[in-house]
Amino acid sequence: MKELETFIDNWNETDSKTKQAFIQIYEHLKTLEDTTLEFHARPKVSYSLRPRHNSQKNRSLFAMVDVIDDDPDDRWLSVCFYGEMITDPEEAGDLIPEGLLGEDGYCFDLYEYNKDEIRYLKQRLSQAHENAKE
Repeated sequence: MKELETFIDNWNETDSKTKQAFIQIYEHLKTLEDTTLEFHARPKVSYSLRPRHNSQKNRSLFAMVDVIDDDPDDRWLSVCFYGEMITDPEEAGDLIPEGLLGEDGYCFDLYEYNKDEIRYLKQRLSQAHENAKE
């Protein structure tokens, strides 16, 4: 995870505080038991954090936390889940047909730090983690 730590260290926070939001999501993911994290960097496109429950057999992840890097001075987050792995009682996500590695998914876009939205995303991450067990 050295590449991820370097990415975070070199990320200049902006007024939107999306770096702070990403760090809180990352810290939450590290608390989930039996979880492996992968990091995929595509500079000027996205930086993707992909958590996987160690018992998963059919899928390589249970969520995807992307830092969208089309404008490094104004990065935003897109947190996506497989459609059947979460509920969305606040209807805050967007259903994206075939949007998560070719399967239907829900994506939640975060353009600025919001503690309530971060709390909601952490709940969805915990739910997906639980539902990812095989």
